[in-house]
Amino acid sequence: MAAPASRTRGTRALRIIQSEDQVERAPLVSPGTSGYILLLAEVDRRPPWLPASRNKRSVLTSAKEHSRALLRNPLVRGATVFRAALIPPGRGALLERRPFVHTAHFDVVVLIEVNAIDSLARVEADEAFRALEGELRGRSRLMHEVRAFNARSMGPVDHSRKGVFLFNYFYADDREQNLAVWEYTAGWFHRETGLDNSTLLVPLDPAQVDYTVINHCRWDHYHDVLPSLLLKRSFRRFVLASFEANDTAAMPILYRLA
Repeated sequence: MAAPASRTRGTRALRIIQSEDQVERAPLVSPGTSGYILLLAEVDRRPPWLPASRNKRSVLTSAKEHSRALLRNPLVRGATVFRAALIPPGRGALLERRPFVHTAHFDVVVLIEVNAIDSLARVEADEAFRALEGELRGRSRLMHEVRAFNARSMGPVDHSRKGVFLFNYFYADDREQNLAVWEYTAGWFHRETGLDNSTLLVPLDPAQVDYTVINHCRWDHYHDVLPSLLLKRSFRRFVLASFEANDTAAMPILYRLA
């Protein structure tokens, strides 16, 4: 593998990994203007592919009920509950050198889309939201609430039908470098897995959570994405190497609709 070159972008230089064949950048569209609230919960200690505990099953049932109630709020465009299904390969080696970063193990996620960033506080004051947040916080080992905006987009993520959903929790020493390397590597996923949707979320308050950006996207089936992650050498030589060269660590988790 050739030594990485540098290109100035943001506050740090984006270090370019020379791939064996040229990877074109993914086609991006204008980011949406919605605000987002992510409720990230660690409920079970067991791996996500094992049967859920009684507590987790109850949490998921309650979360769906409260989310349906929240949809009656005209400011809310969507409220979707996800359960973790699989942790794929791709966790960054940088995490070993940044022990202060919490490694993501969120097995229940609620994603709430709000009509505008300015409306987030009013949605958080909704009785249904307070019940949802309280339920998750009270019955989880760990729970984060993250306000976010959409910084980059490959197209909207369809939550209306089943599929394989990714939340990829990134940590980077520099957020602008994180955004740049995501843009640089997203083309690989577009080409190798047929990915045509992605909502890249950036926390409004960096002090809320360790993650600099959180990528959310969807495929129809596991076989659309897993073979590329497991079998294609370019995933390690180009994607993971690009993250490593740019002091960025990915923490991907695959989810199903709850």
